[in-house]
Amino acid sequence: MKTGLIVALSFGCLALGVGIGLAAKEKGPGMEVIRGKPAKDAGIAALQEAEFLASDDSWSLLGVARVYYLSGDKTRGQTLIDHVLAQKPKPSDWQRIGEIYAMAGEVPKAEEFYSKALFGDPKDDSGRADIGAWYIRIGQRDKGEALFAEAFAKHPAETWHYLRAAEAFLGVPPQR
Repeated sequence: MKTGLIVALSFGCLALGVGIGLAAKEKGPGMEVIRGKPAKDAGIAALQEAEFLASDDSWSLLGVARVYYLSGDKTRGQTLIDHVLAQKPKPSDWQRIGEIYAMAGEVPKAEEFYSKALFGDPKDDSGRADIGAWYIRIGQRDKGEALFAEAFAKHPAETWHYLRAAEAFLGVPPQR
C-alpha cells in the first residue's frame, strides 16, 4: 500500500512539474536586443524578437506585419497578413489590417477591411500609444530607453514592448 501511494505521489509531482514547465512563458532578452545598437539595427532586432514572440497570435502577428509593411518590407508584412487571414480572422483583425493599408496609403484595400470590421463588430475599437516609443520618436532616446528598461524588467517576453521599440527606431508612426 505504501509503495502504491509513493508511486501515485511521484507521478502527481511529475505531472505538476511538467504542467508548470509547459505553462511558463518564454523569457525575452530584454534591453540587450536594442542597447547600444544604431537605430536601424535596434529596430530590426526588436522587430525580429517581436515576430518570434508573436507566435500564432493574430493581434501580435498583425502588429509585426504592420511594422514590416510600413518600414518597407511589404512582402514580409503581407505574408504575415495572409497567414492571419488564412486562420479564422475576427473583426478586430480586419480592422487592424485596414489600418495597415490606410497608413500605407492603400485606400481601396483599407476600405475593404474596414468594411469587414464594421459589419463584423461595429463596437470594436482597438489601438494604443506607448510613451517610451514617443520619446524615441521625438529624439529623447535616453528617456525612451529608460521607460523600455522598466517595461522589459517587468515583462521581458511582452511582444508589444519589442514592437513599440521597433516602430520608434524604424520611424513607423504609432499604432492607432
